[in-house]
Amino acid sequence: MIELIGLILLWFGIYYIVSSSLNLEFGYAGIPNFGKALSVLVGAIAVGGILNRLLILYFNTKGSLVEASTYAVSNINQIIAHDPLMGFLILIASIILAVICGMIVGAIFILPSAKLKEDYLGVTLLAISETIFLISIYDLNIVGGYFGLSVPDVLAFIPGDLRLWAFIGIVLFMAFLVYLFFERLLNTPFGRVLKAMRENDNTVKAFGRDIMMLRIKAMAIGSGVGAIAGALYVLYTANIVANSFTRTEWTFFPFLMVLLGGKGNNKGVIVGTLIYVIFKVLLDYYKYDIKNLLHIPFEPVWFSYILFGVIMLLILYYKPDGLLPEEPVLTPPVKKYLKKN
Repeated sequence: MIELIGLILLWFGIYYIVSSSLNLEFGYAGIPNFGKALSVLVGAIAVGGILNRLLILYFNTKGSLVEASTYAVSNINQIIAHDPLMGFLILIASIILAVICGMIVGAIFILPSAKLKEDYLGVTLLAISETIFLISIYDLNIVGGYFGLSVPDVLAFIPGDLRLWAFIGIVLFMAFLVYLFFERLLNTPFGRVLKAMRENDNTVKAFGRDIMMLRIKAMAIGSGVGAIAGALYVLYTANIVANSFTRTEWTFFPFLMVLLGGKGNNKGVIVGTLIYVIFKVLLDYYKYDIKNLLHIPFEPVWFSYILFGVIMLLILYYKPDGLLPEEPVLTPPVKKYLKKN
């Protein structure tokens, strides 16, 4: 039971970071980012592809990327085991590097499709994301492809099961910071103009705002935050394998969380993410028991995909606004007016 609670908290923190960044792009700005997995992959590459290469240069290791990375990571892990400060410095550096790379890629990512309408925009973003995803799998010089790479264990100084709970604390702390960031950002004029763009971009144009620049800013911020989740995920597993960052896990399931909780509502995203993660962890843990109980005629690994697909359809049909529908934006002058009347 304790292990289940730990997994729920860990995955909640990681998935909340992804879904909240998607809520900025889709829930507020109206950008159907079907390529959300790319920002998570970029965060992972920032650690496994860039940070690892810096360590290889520092330790002057030779050989292929996989061999040199393994040797460099082994050396830095030994240092971290005796010097916890080094682990925290690498953790902070990884997150900063992931955010920078995510923002750059997000801004570039939207450029080829920034003027497209919703349907075409979503398909184009999906195509770009899938292309980069496949390149990262089959090009072994990026992050080791399907072989994968080791990455530094920033908590190498913490033994046994305590490492899991320490990392859970780090992930939840980052998720809390992300929540505070979006609560402040999206309750500013910038957040309100994103909602206006979502509802009617022609009206926003009429008031002199640059739609392309708004989309670029939204994608840069959303991708930068999404990249944090990718960095935390590979730091937790202490390795990176490119084919772990599929569109199902890191795009479609976050869409389910946002729609379930209520798009355009930061608190709704928390509810949607928590419900999804609880079901996901329990299904993964008890899938063979469920298979035997219900006599399911196929492998239980597919059960969660079928179930969540059905849930998505039910949400779209019966509860399109989510469990916590979006609330109207009430600025101080509006609140003052409503109070008087």
